[in-house]
Amino acid sequence: MTSWTVAVAGTAFLGASAAIGARELLRRQAAIARKVIGKPLGEDAPSAERIWKRAYGDPVALLVLGDSIAAGLGADHRKNTLGGRLAKGIARELHRAVDLRMAAVVGSESSALAGQLDALPATYRADVAVIVVGGNDVTHRIPVAESTAHLVDAVLRLRAQGTEVVVGTCPDLGALRPVPQPLRSLGSRASRQLAAAQAEAALAAGAYVVSLAEVVGPFFVTNPDEMFSLDRFHPSALGYRRTAEAMLPSVLAALGHRDRVPFGHQAPEVPTHQKGGPVG
Repeated sequence: MTSWTVAVAGTAFLGASAAIGARELLRRQAAIARKVIGKPLGEDAPSAERIWKRAYGDPVALLVLGDSIAAGLGADHRKNTLGGRLAKGIARELHRAVDLRMAAVVGSESSALAGQLDALPATYRADVAVIVVGGNDVTHRIPVAESTAHLVDAVLRLRAQGTEVVVGTCPDLGALRPVPQPLRSLGSRASRQLAAAQAEAALAAGAYVVSLAEVVGPFFVTNPDEMFSLDRFHPSALGYRRTAEAMLPSVLAALGHRDRVPFGHQAPEVPTHQKGGPVG
């Protein structure tokens, strides 16, 4: 065996050892993060499903699908969940009641979207659906292509029913301070990669897209004590308010009540509501 061969073999051994060491470090850090975060909020979000501002009449049918953020885990009251905040925002802007249907389930990955849709009554049709999902795909290391395929399937099913769709892309997990480095940086990179893939795929399927990392992420980075709830993982009441305010322009655009969307939002090339006019 030549000295070069020995050197190469030694380098390969060190590289393999380093990779094993890195994986073990990340495994330990993940365990630490899970222990620190825990489940102080339980697994049930406040139930926000109801007709909001009923007195306004002529209700808009709003459907919310996705994970714990979509469900509102961390909010102290149903009015402070993402769905409740969006419903109040739509009602305020359109002066119409909002019939909110919550299909989101805490802990869901993108693969759960099909089941959430299947659980709805066969005759149910929403005017607009909001989907927020992806964080659990990242933490459970689901391949990006697999995650986006499930998202696209859900968007296409909804669009086939005539429902407008707004997708809030995966938040930047780098904002989670209880997660130690380098795991937090890796989570940030993975969540941004998934968010970019979600945006591209959802747009192609006819959905409006809101980059949560861009439009609301900075608030969570600069004001974590106010924006995160007790577990320092899920949004607080203020965090959900900011998130709903950030998503509302695309929801209104999807309903045909706004011509343009701001920075961090993307609309389909031909807004789908234009095919049949504004809702209502």
